Amino acid sequence: MKSVTDKTDTLRKAVAASTVLVKPETLERLKANDLPKKDVLAIAKAAGVMAAKKTSELIPYCHPIPIDSVEINFDVQADRVVITSSVETVWKTGIEMEALTAASVAALTIYDMLKPVDEGMEIVSTKLIKKKGGKSGEKEWIPKNFSAAVIVTSDGTFRGTREDQSGKMIKERFEAYGIHPSVDVLPDDKHVIAAKLKELCERGVLLILTTGGTGLGPRDVTVEATQEIMDREIPGITEACRAYGQRRTPYAMLSRGVAAQKGNTLIVNLPGSSRGVRESLDAMFPSILHAYQMMDGLGH
Repeated sequence: MKSVTDKTDTLRKAVAASTVLVKPETLERLKANDLPKKDVLAIAKAAGVMAAKKTSELIPYCHPIPIDSVEINFDVQADRVVITSSVETVWKTGIEMEALTAASVAALTIYDMLKPVDEGMEIVSTKLIKKKGGKSGEKEWIPKNFSAAVIVTSDGTFRGTREDQSGKMIKERFEAYGIHPSVDVLPDDKHVIAAKLKELCERGVLLILTTGGTGLGPRDVTVEATQEIMDREIPGITEACRAYGQRRTPYAMLSRGVAAQKGNTLIVNLPGSSRGVRESLDAMFPSILHAYQMMDGLGH
């Protein structure tokens, strides 16, 4: 199966439909519950719910998903029954296959229970109606002429004795969104870092991501530099990063990074390790870009 380890849990929904063509006279008997096999729709609903929960056992590459809700509805028309399934979860991957399986098995159950009186039935359609949730569904607004910056804080990288990996990773993530940031490498000096942050804010840079200086070492001062120049803290950003990281390594709790606002600029301190940076970026993007819509007065 494809790995979903790096994905985040989000609310995901899917709606699917399946259609069974049935003779009108059979449908009249269905409505009257005048059939050899009774309670057809009630049994089909139960079958659809059970099928949704067993999708990963039926389809080899589907992940087992903790399903939070399954609804099966029937629309009995003049010559057909339309089954609609709605499925919800809070998890890492989409739930459309569960919705499709639920609708399909409900249709097959109707077919099985009506076949003693109607041999001409036909299941003519099973299709996905809609799905939502996950990062692929997040289309965040990016301000015109958006500018960003990366600051690498490391004595070793500044002296040229240590190769930078984390800053490059951040730059590549920005570029994936069509954003081309400036990159500065600074020593672990609070006054130097604070001065650079202030300069970038005054230049109108909208998003600054730092890497390094968030730990417990005597030279880890990026957090203090950020606190020195910020207007207010945005704790939810780094809470999300640490929560995401904590599910993958117990050391994530030792990061002191802060996220802050200065004017219309966001500053976020990321860890120095490339793994910590990658996980933090996965936790933040693209949702962090929603902040600019809020700062522009457009709300959620």
